[in-house]
Parts: sequence; structure tokens; C-alpha cells
Amino acid sequence: MSQKGEKPTLSGQRIKTRKRDEKEKYDPNTFRDAILQGLTEAGTDLDQVSRYLDSAGSKLNYRRYAETFFDILFAGGILAPGGSLVEEAEVQRASACIFAAPSDYKTLRAYYEVLYKLIRRYKYLEKSFTDELRKLLLFLKGFTEEERTKLGTVLGICLANGLGEPTCLPALFEEHLVKEGLSLEVATVLFRTWLKEKDMSSLASGLKKANIDAKLLELLPHSKKSMVNFEDHFKKAGLEQIVVYQRAKMNSEMKKGLQKQLKEMVHDDEPIKEIISVVKEHMTRLNMAEHEVVIMAWNCLVDAVEWNKKEELVAEQALKHLRAYSPLLASLTTSGRSEIALIQKVQEYCYDNMSFMKVFQRIILLFYKAEVVSEDAILKWYKEAHLTKGKSVFLDQMKKFVEWLENAEEESEEED
Repeated sequence: MSQKGEKPTLSGQRIKTRKRDEKEKYDPNTFRDAILQGLTEAGTDLDQVSRYLDSAGSKLNYRRYAETFFDILFAGGILAPGGSLVEEAEVQRASACIFAAPSDYKTLRAYYEVLYKLIRRYKYLEKSFTDELRKLLLFLKGFTEEERTKLGTVLGICLANGLGEPTCLPALFEEHLVKEGLSLEVATVLFRTWLKEKDMSSLASGLKKANIDAKLLELLPHSKKSMVNFEDHFKKAGLEQIVVYQRAKMNSEMKKGLQKQLKEMVHDDEPIKEIISVVKEHMTRLNMAEHEVVIMAWNCLVDAVEWNKKEELVAEQALKHLRAYSPLLASLTTSGRSEIALIQKVQEYCYDNMSFMKVFQRIILLFYKAEVVSEDAILKWYKEAHLTKGKSVFLDQMKKFVEWLENAEEESEEED
């Protein structure tokens, strides 16, 4: 019986590693020294600096050392956690950096141009740039007041012109920065600069993108957090537009709160008198127009019900529901404008919801009988104030009723 011998094995085998697979040692200090040498040779002439940075990208690994790279361009060296420069005896801070630059607007904007040309040339640096901006905001405590002002200015120029993402801005709301007033200090410089570059709509868009548009009041330290102090600070800073924006934002948020509360009260079948009282109170406090509130009330009423899918059943369901809440709507239609606004909203809703197309005339008739809308409002809607949505269908539905109203009006005039 034959026995199988052991299979031969190779010993001393050498595996040749491809050069591209060899892991390069992470050495930010060597990268820093190379950048500092180039910046020293370029001096403070920003055209020379820009040309150097453009050419050095082919030799130096900007992608891998992006954080070190932007640390140098902003602060002149590598930043330690907290914001202080990592100091070494033989290493001097770069003179061509934002924190060492003169404080005038023209010079700081020239530094923005350097950053813009650099990132346009090396697109892969975009994300790293936004990450750097976020880090610099977190390090505010480690910078001097002058450095924070320069950072706020350059940040405002960059974000206003689309360089970097506003998603870095939530870093301003870190508790320790807010508590010491650093968030408000830098935000004020940032807003002023942004408005110098662009308009308020651009700034509002950036704040919304950063998801902080409803949080500006939180820039104030807790002990000073009030609308009075907010307005006082930004008015003194010459930023009235920020005050107007914040008022409008707060008003919008409170309106959303009213809408939510109204929807909950309808859903929970709260007494009509109580609902009317709450709505009227909010109208006075928020200085809301009647035609605005009646549309809000209509939206809440129709959103509170799960409508029947069958067209023949939804009509009775809708009329029963709206009849119950007609006193609420009647309390909000004391002017011709609000009556027309409600009729137009009903028209729009019936057009957008096909199962309601044939119910429009019955809803308006219900509102007429419940004194929600007047004869004059219906006639004005029919003749000139109707919307184009489903115009022919709804005018046809209302034709006989309008004729009846007009005949009744004529008979009344003859009697008089």
C-alpha cells in the first residue's frame, strides 16, 4: 500500500510589493516645512503666493495634508487642539497667512482670492476647506480678538461667494463659545461681511442651508437671551436687516405653533368657543390678518379628517364636518377680503382633490346659510375674483345659485 508523501512547500519566498501599494508615512511636519519654505520665498506678495500654491500642488500631497495645509494658510502653522500654534524652536510662523495679515477689508478679500483660485484649481480640497472652517470656529477661544475678527471677515466673504459650505456654521452654537460671547462676536462680523458682499436673501438662504435660520437668538449667552437684547445688539452693530429677519422668523415659528395647536384642538373635538378664543388671542398677539387666519383654519379643518374614498359619501361627510365648525370660520370672515380668500381656498381645494369636485357648490351654499360668506362675496367671486383652477366647472355649478341671488336682490330693490 502506497503512502502519499507530504506536498512540497516553498520557503524563503519574497513577495514584491508594488510601489503604489506601499503605505507612505504620515508626516505633516515635513509637509509644513515645505509649504513654509515656499511661502517665505514668495513673501507677502499674494500674486506670488498664489502662483506658488498653484504649482506646488503637483509636488506636494495637498489631499493627504489638507488640514495642515489650511492651518498654515489661516494661522501660519499647525494648530494644536484648542487653537494655539504648535511651536518649535526652528519653525517660524508664515508671514503670508490670514491671521498675520493687515486687518483692512481689501487685504482680507485678496486672501479670499488666493483661496478661491487654489480650490478652483484643486477641487478635491472643497470638503476639507469646509471641515477646516468648522474646526476654526470651534477653536475661537484660542485666537485673539483680532484673529477672530479676521476669521469672521474671511468666512463671511467665502460663504457669501459660495466658497465652502454654510454647514460649518452650527459650530458657533457650541455652549462654551456662546457662554463667553465669542459666538455672537464672530457671527456679527460674519453677518456684516456677508451683507457687504451680497444681500439679505443670500444670507437667509445660507442660514437655512446650515439649519440655523430659526436659532439666531441662541447666539446670545443664556443670561442675556431675549429678543430685546438681540435687537439692541444688532441695531448697535448697524445690522437692522438681521433684526427684521429675526422678527419675521419668530413670527413664522409662532404661526406654525398656532397651526399645530389648532389642528390638535380640532382633532380632539375641543369646544368651538374655546377654539375661537385661542385663535383670536393668537391673532392679536401675532398681529395676523384675518384672511391669513381663515385659510389656516380651513387647512386645519380639512387636514383633521380622513375623507371617504367614495365620491357619493365624501359630500355628506364634508358638509357635516364643516357645518360643525362653521361658527369658527364665521368668526374669521368679518371682512370681504377674508370671505373671498375662503371661497378661493375652497375652490383650490376642491380642484386639487377630485372627490370634492362636485361638492364645491354645496359647501358655498352651506357657508352662505351659516353666514360664513355673504351674498356680495359670492357675487364678486363669481364675476371677477374666481381662480382659473376648474373655473368652468365651478362657475357652472354656481350659476343657478348666483342667478337666484341676483333675482332676490332685484326683487328686494323693487320692493324698496
